[in-house]
Amino acid sequence: MTTRENPFNGAATAPGRHTKQPIPRIQLIDAGLSKYQPLSQIICYDDFDRGFCGWMDLHPNYVGENFNLLRHSQVEKTQWGPVMISSASYRFVGTHGSMDGTYSLKLATRPVANPYELPPAPGSMSHAIKRLTTHLPKGLRQFETWFSYTPEQDRQGISEKDVRAFGIFFDIQDEEARYFIGARYLNSVNGEMIRRWQLFQAANVTDTEWAYGVENDWCKRGVDNMWYGKRYADGSTDGYIWVPGGYQDLCYNESDDKINWSYLRLLIDTEKREYVELQSGDRVFDLRGIPATPTAPYARIKGLFNPGMWIENDTSRRVFFHADSVVISGE
Repeated sequence: MTTRENPFNGAATAPGRHTKQPIPRIQLIDAGLSKYQPLSQIICYDDFDRGFCGWMDLHPNYVGENFNLLRHSQVEKTQWGPVMISSASYRFVGTHGSMDGTYSLKLATRPVANPYELPPAPGSMSHAIKRLTTHLPKGLRQFETWFSYTPEQDRQGISEKDVRAFGIFFDIQDEEARYFIGARYLNSVNGEMIRRWQLFQAANVTDTEWAYGVENDWCKRGVDNMWYGKRYADGSTDGYIWVPGGYQDLCYNESDDKINWSYLRLLIDTEKREYVELQSGDRVFDLRGIPATPTAPYARIKGLFNPGMWIENDTSRRVFFHADSVVISGE
């Protein structure tokens, strides 16, 4: 689906440049797209009022004997929380619906958590992924969504600190490398509010150190930053770097059963394997020149282009991430 010619001709030089460009052809196709800033080629527009649109939970490879996993891992990946279509119904407010309709994509963790410095507990995260392959020449790619987040309202008080983190990412493999490139909002660490953005980028550690001391783990350094990479008490990890000036106080609301929809956009350059921009609400962070962490290609996934999103607990209760819709675009 082509939207319009890009006046910047693919050059990543103007932070926030898409915000002022008219998109009348998009409005003729679907008015819901008018709240987005897509690049010239829309790869997918997923309005979850139409269903799952190819998004599913992220689970491991059941290819061993009796459909078990082939390798031991310090991180138990079989218990991640479910992904579902939701009308966003809560204890007192009733049904929120989505931003433009009734249904959103809901990521729901299980009511478990480890201290931040330990590997994530089984079920303490929920992931959604869309499994795609690339079809465009290398260049700019963009992930956009309108989202909300909140804990389950199963106890009194305001529970903003019980959401540890959430984020969006791409898992990409080209002819020479596989790399993860994404952004995480670190909301809380062991009950202390942090409210800062981070980027996927691996520290200079070994594959074994990356996998919490497990030899020959399936994931190599730079792969699956969502749960790999040693974590430290100040919120830093071996899997992320801090976004410069990345503190942001998001709109949580005054009760756990009230959600507000917020805008999130990540722009990357697959030619350079670098970040370009991160936009959260009205804040635009210029990320040009910050590289991803490439690793050797994996077998059987050449051309991989998987967008994903996730949320993680900070305490032993369920937390939720709602995506009203998602737009993936490129040029």
